[in-house]
Amino acid sequence: MRSRAPVFALALFAAASAGALAQTYATPTAAPRTTDPRALAALALRRELHERFERGLAAENRGEWAGAEAEFKRAVALDPPEPQGSTARYDLALAEANLGRDDAAAELLHQALHLDPSFAAAAANLVAIELRRGDLPAARAAGDRFVALDPQAALARYGRGLAALQSGDLATARGDFGTLLTNDPAYAVAHYDLALVELRAGRDDAARAELERALTLSPAYARARFALGTVLLRDGQRADARIAFDRCAHDAADPVLRALAADLRDKL
Repeated sequence: MRSRAPVFALALFAAASAGALAQTYATPTAAPRTTDPRALAALALRRELHERFERGLAAENRGEWAGAEAEFKRAVALDPPEPQGSTARYDLALAEANLGRDDAAAELLHQALHLDPSFAAAAANLVAIELRRGDLPAARAAGDRFVALDPQAALARYGRGLAALQSGDLATARGDFGTLLTNDPAYAVAHYDLALVELRAGRDDAARAELERALTLSPAYARARFALGTVLLRDGQRADARIAFDRCAHDAADPVLRALAADLRDKL
């Protein structure tokens, strides 16, 4: 299984490192001592692929996604063998996603997984893209595939848990977030997401306990603080809810969340 570095759900993709490039593409070899047209054509193809990937990955690292897209489109058009074929599609998908073309990115990730069914980073990023597209059945299918590829990976459990939560499969979401917390009780985000599961299930006490654990671990976690405020307000604890919304308005980096928390605080 290749090691690539997906950034999951929530900040889309990382560029490949120079080391990953070196592993996937050998430095072009010296010209063969032959005039055989097929050997010369194969050498030219290898050299062009190496250059396209080198330039494309450099563009990714600079955040120049249009330039990366052009290089990887050409690499895909050259139809290289594995592992270059799936890797070219993966990197083109990163560029398309960062250019806001999620439909194209999803199709390219499907193609990469067709060529290499064990490409875990492609599976991880497919979950994120399908969630962003709002295609919950596709996100769940991608999440199941990722867990099947790497059952012990925290990223796999987290991705499938998110897809299950958004599609209303609370049992699977609770199981996946619970597994994450069994392995790492200090995972504040998983406590928050498990709280969302419990809220959807109408279990306010369990949700409140998870939110309080998340905030003990990460006191400035504004979304968890806002969710705690809503639970407290629903339980009639207006003074405590006001304190939670005030803290959220202070800590939130998201201006929409900050404004909403301030509005609720001011109404209490």
